[in-house]
Amino acid sequence: MDEDHLNIEIRRFLKKVGISSQRIIENEIYQAEKSKKIQMGDEIKLEMELKIVNTNSINKISGNIIIK
Repeated sequence: MDEDHLNIEIRRFLKKVGISSQRIIENEIYQAEKSKKIQMGDEIKLEMELKIVNTNSINKISGNIIIK
């Protein structure tokens, strides 16, 4: 297996995920703030699920952000 090629492919995928995820999170937070579902100072809990279809692997990554 070509490790350099694998690394480049993974980084390309993660860049796509990162950009898309940031846009989704920002839009959701702006909409939730407009509809008064959240407010300044709230802690937003996030969870990301990474599924590798070929291996039937599912991993969850969790974190929090605070709205200021």
